[in-house]
Amino acid sequence: MESAKTNIKLQGSVWMTVGGENFGGPGRIELLAKIAECGSITQAAKASKMSYKTAWDAIDSMSNLAGEPLVERLAGGKGGGGTRLTHRGEQLVVNFRLIQREHRRFIEQLARQADDLANDYLLIRRMSMKTSARNEFFGTVAAVKPGAVNDEIELEVPGGQKLIAIVTHGSVENLGLRVGSEAFALIKASSIILVTDAEGARFSARNRLTGTIAHVQPGAVNTEVVLELARGGSVAAIVTNESSAALGLEVGKTVSAIFKASSVILGVPV
Repeated sequence: MESAKTNIKLQGSVWMTVGGENFGGPGRIELLAKIAECGSITQAAKASKMSYKTAWDAIDSMSNLAGEPLVERLAGGKGGGGTRLTHRGEQLVVNFRLIQREHRRFIEQLARQADDLANDYLLIRRMSMKTSARNEFFGTVAAVKPGAVNDEIELEVPGGQKLIAIVTHGSVENLGLRVGSEAFALIKASSIILVTDAEGARFSARNRLTGTIAHVQPGAVNTEVVLELARGGSVAAIVTNESSAALGLEVGKTVSAIFKASSVILGVPV
């Protein structure tokens, strides 16, 4: 399906918080690393592309959250004064880089599974979709035949089966339906007609799915019948109790489910 062909890239950054307050991320830790490298707040701020004041504000904020100084000034002498990290500041830089390395490995591991994650994410979204239609099929548009008012859409669903839907040309444009795009089909159980002994018979209904009855649930007036399709999946139909008895519907019997193309409602993931 089209979504499975999309290249997925995963990215992420590590940020630390203390008591809900932002302690620092890559930018602030890099500032500390530059102080250790340059021995100067001014040079470190310039290398980190921030103002001198912003650099000191960041250092003060981190030191307050850490509960101890992360930077200390050196007394001036022949070579002038300077700035260096305290032992706690040095330790913070080392540990943050260790965390970054492990985080990078984690992201890389997820990236290697990105396609499967994308497919599963879409599947979960589909499963969470709520509709009144009993039957839901997801697939790929295999053909689009334009008409003056209505268009015919051929949807290939798992198992190689194809469903035909008739929708207005405007709906096709609004949904962005085109060959290769992903879509789902909804069919009410009450729109399904069950047929037995259909060998050689011809019907005006465009869709026909054949399967074996897996479940029969009689009600006060109607009976719900669930077919397991030969190529995978299932379809549910609602028929009257009289029809169920007349057709001899029972578990294990082979039955065909037919329904009109106009009974198929198409939708697309968002």
